Amino acid sequence: MNLFTSSNAPISVTLRVLSHLLSYPDVDLRAHLSEMHEALHAERALSPDRLTEIDALIDRLRVANPFETEAAYVEIFDRGRGTALHLFEHVHGDSRDRGPAMVDLVRTYEQAGLYLAPGELPDHLTVVLEYASTQPPAQARKFLREIAHILQSIFSALLRRESPYASLVAALLELCGERAQAVTLPADEALDASWEEPIAFGGCSSEGQARPGQPQPIRIVRGPLPGQPATGVPA
Repeated sequence: MNLFTSSNAPISVTLRVLSHLLSYPDVDLRAHLSEMHEALHAERALSPDRLTEIDALIDRLRVANPFETEAAYVEIFDRGRGTALHLFEHVHGDSRDRGPAMVDLVRTYEQAGLYLAPGELPDHLTVVLEYASTQPPAQARKFLREIAHILQSIFSALLRRESPYASLVAALLELCGERAQAVTLPADEALDASWEEPIAFGGCSSEGQARPGQPQPIRIVRGPLPGQPATGVPA
């Protein structure tokens, strides 16, 4: 269902605010929460109900213990695949296709006259939103619709974890005319656990070994999740 009467209604400020709110909640971000609240309400790109949800998140960030807020952010976004804000994590995982996709996205930014700061990855949702905020409203909405299936997945994972950050992703779906709705997800795999270093030589497999007297290829395997067999990944 399209939630807008015009695709040309301004959304650039809202996109930038949502990008900031999805960033690490350090002292600088928390110092500007009141300004972000005012900016969202001034542009009025979101529905009243969605603004109420985001207001609650802003109030929570404003009054909560800073250390607990920062720790909660890391737990939500940095330690689970389902809630990862790197969009290509959801599309390509750890495959080799992720590299070329990154290059293509960087080119898209550079064609718009935008260049990444050192250390920034192009597929992080906050970076993607900063780019979208520089585009005309209709083009920005079209761009968001292209990643709507990823946003639905992240929204669903946040909803499953009862995170107030789900309201921000729901807002992005609303901006591109999509209804935020939970989708079926696999069990969330912790990033730390999935790449856990094996104990001693427990991560080595004899699969594919050469004949005696010849060099033996080593294969590194992921640390298996409970109840699942290990699968070899060529080194």
